[in-house]
This record gives sequence, structure tokens and C-alpha cells, in this order.
Amino acid sequence: MTRSALLIPLTTAAIALNAISPVYASDTHSIDDTVKQVETTLGAKVGIAVLDTGSQRAWFHRADDRFPMASTSKALTCAALLDKGQSFMNKEALIKKADLDEYAPVTSGIVGKKVSAADLCSITMRTSDNTAVNKVLEILGGPQAVTAYLRKTGDNITRLDRNEPDLNEGTPGDVRDTTTPRAILETLNKLVLGPTLGSDERKQLTTWLESNEVGDPLLRAGVPSDWRVADRTGAGGDGTRGVIAVMWPPKHAPIIAAIYITQTKATMEERNAAIASIGKAIAAEVLE
Repeated sequence: MTRSALLIPLTTAAIALNAISPVYASDTHSIDDTVKQVETTLGAKVGIAVLDTGSQRAWFHRADDRFPMASTSKALTCAALLDKGQSFMNKEALIKKADLDEYAPVTSGIVGKKVSAADLCSITMRTSDNTAVNKVLEILGGPQAVTAYLRKTGDNITRLDRNEPDLNEGTPGDVRDTTTPRAILETLNKLVLGPTLGSDERKQLTTWLESNEVGDPLLRAGVPSDWRVADRTGAGGDGTRGVIAVMWPPKHAPIIAAIYITQTKATMEERNAAIASIGKAIAAEVLE
């Protein structure tokens, strides 16, 4: 793992990449030590990119390796929608029974109703409802429309190729529906803290990220409770688990983090605990 200053051109804020930590780290473990411990304990491939936008300190581990995005990609899909403007936000999609994915906690209860793209993003960012994001992708023109948007923002690495649930497959070596920790961190930086989206759209994306109801066991469990956290989580095949986040400690510049775990037989609870431990290590280094 290496630590260095990451230079990201931004017109509105100077932002840096932060740290990541291991699964069962003690209070004295650094981010580097924690990540190494997580890899050993879980027998996993772990990638992180973390930026402290105040000190400009950055931490990386396998930051240029590809990892399956799983549902962290939903943040990018909804950013692409915001970029399309109000006319696309207002477009409606009919929720049909045939559309329902196995994981459809909200849309399964509104079959037969028309829902705006904006409301569909609100649903998927809050609950990770797969049917909701598939409907947003339908309105945008498919996963390739999200990839095209990312290329426009300067992200030449991250790619979305399939709908839910296929994008969660996570087969080692398959580049479809993948990113690198460094690439998605830089993109999240631009979307939430930079000038890529308009002010209103940036606020909306942040609000959606903060509304996440399924992220409590991950980073949110590791950082202090008084930190503001805007995140999107994901899980997929081959033990894939991930989170991308912008965090605001009190009286401190934002911290950006991208953490991915894959190629492990660890349980969901073990993977969640690992990411929480990395969050704890991030907080310890940032606040030291």
C-alpha cells in the first residue's frame, strides 16, 4: 500500500484521497495495517482509495485493480440521470410484475403504478431496490448510457454493462460492471464536491446518498456517530462487498473513500465488520 498526495483538478474544492483499515483492527492500527489484516483474515482481495480533502493525505491499496461495483453503481446511474436534467427526472415508468427483481422491497408494492425517474432514484438510493434502478436505466437508454456519461466526466475506467441483478455476478477477470478504487473515488469527488453537476443536482445526489438505509453495518459502523455520511453500498458474487462514501467529520474537510472486497468465502457479517474496521482506522488517522 502506498500513501501519497493525489492531484485532482477541481474548481470548487481541493480534495484528497483517504485511508482504509482492516477487519479486526485495534485502536492503534493504521489504515495500512488494517487493510493488510483484512486481506489476511478474510482471505480476500481488498482495494481502497481514501482521500482527506483537508490535509490532502491519501491512502491506496490495489487502487488500480478492477473490482465489481455491484450496487455502488447505483450512485453513478442516478448521477447520470441528474445530468440529463428535469425533463428526464420527470419521465415516468410503469412498474409491471414482470419487471420485478428478486430484491424489490419498494417496487414490489407499487406494481401497476407509474413512477417518475426522480422517485425511482430516491427509492434505489434509499433501499437499493433493483427494479427501481433498472427502470432508471431503461429511461436513460441502458447501462451503456451510464458508461457514456462517465466518459464525459473524464472517468475512462469505470464501466456499466448490465442491469440488475446480472451486474452483481462478480466473476474474477470479467471487466464488465467494474471500476478501480482510484477511478470511482475521483468520480465521486467530482460528482459530490466538484463542478461536474450543477449545484442543485449536486445537493440532490448528496441527499440521496445520505438517505441510504442499508449502509449502517459498514463504514457508518466504524466512524464516529457525529460524522455526516453519504454512501452507497453493494454486494455481489464471489464474496463481493463494497462502499463508496463522502464523509464530513465535525470541523473537518470532507473525507472520500472507496472500499471493495472480493474473492472471499467470508460471510456477509464478516465482510461488513471488515469494512467497519477500515472506517474505524480512517477516523483514527484523520483525527490524530
